[in-house]
Amino acid sequence: MADSEHLDRRSFVKVFMASVGGFITLVLGIPAVAYVVAPATKTQTTEGWIPAGPLENYPLDTPTIFTFTKTTQNGWERTVNSYAVYITKSGQEQVTVLSNVCTHLSCRVTWEAEAQEYICPCHDGVFDQAGMVVSGPAPKPLIQYETKVEEGVLYFFFEEA
Repeated sequence: MADSEHLDRRSFVKVFMASVGGFITLVLGIPAVAYVVAPATKTQTTEGWIPAGPLENYPLDTPTIFTFTKTTQNGWERTVNSYAVYITKSGQEQVTVLSNVCTHLSCRVTWEAEAQEYICPCHDGVFDQAGMVVSGPAPKPLIQYETKVEEGVLYFFFEEA
């Protein structure tokens, strides 16, 4: 019987158990690998329409600071960043949204109502109400974001630089 082409009981059990073990490894292994790899394959968007609230909340011709947070997920790491913009309403639905980040070295600008200018405290950069450079080392005007008003709510298109 040892010379026959048939599997003996011991060989059959070995082949059967190896097959069952391989099947179980595949059934459990593929989802486990997908779980580990999936976060790394997701694309992150750092842009989108940010709701800034009802347009009526913003006074006419007065830059008003608006702060918001954005959450990004990079793999398993979740990061929450705070941002701010200046919103100026100059008409019923005419709105300008400017970044509060100086274009020189990314310091935060502040609105000085008495001087009617944005002032960068780091290197004495000065911007007018429209965000244009008045003086200082800033190479470009403040970033202006696209806006839209839907059903009385102001939105601006925020894109991280």
